[in-house]
Amino acid sequence: MNKMVSDYELITRFIKGEESCFEEIIHRHKHKVFAYISLYIRDQALAEDIFQDTFLKVIQSVKSGKYSDNGKFLSWVMRIAHNLIIDNFRRVKQMNTISNDSYDNDIFNSAKLSEGNIESTLIKKQIQKDIRVLISSLPDDQREVVILRHYADMSFREIADITGVSINTALGRMRYALINMRKMMEERKMSLTL
Repeated sequence: MNKMVSDYELITRFIKGEESCFEEIIHRHKHKVFAYISLYIRDQALAEDIFQDTFLKVIQSVKSGKYSDNGKFLSWVMRIAHNLIIDNFRRVKQMNTISNDSYDNDIFNSAKLSEGNIESTLIKKQIQKDIRVLISSLPDDQREVVILRHYADMSFREIADITGVSINTALGRMRYALINMRKMMEERKMSLTL
């Protein structure tokens, strides 16, 4: 399918019966949506369930006419995913965000970060662990902006849309998150360099 076709055009064609158009939308956005869910949900199977639930909800909303295009399709999908994640946390009554050393697909354990000799690999793993600790120590609103910006690779406009705040508020939360992380590093005498 042509990459130049907008999400809105694909949705319109899907509503008219072209099932393959929705497959194209999922293909176009699956990596960002799944990466976002995986940063909050440690269990791979549960993350996949929430991912599927997200797109089922998208299909239901589109088919029932609840989606109106405003050029922010991905933000809308991410908000649905976000709400499903929050619902999951409410169900299990816990908020263990991203600190999980045993999660195979942990974004901090990517191949790019573990190339090199044993010593540099061990140092990188310790840095990754330290970063996880710092991020998990942030207030929820700041932690969310850091995760969305640096690990889901979203713009501040997209972050603002997903979290329901202004761009200035999202920028402010990032600024305070960085200040707080620097303070924690100083207090703990941490160094995050090789």
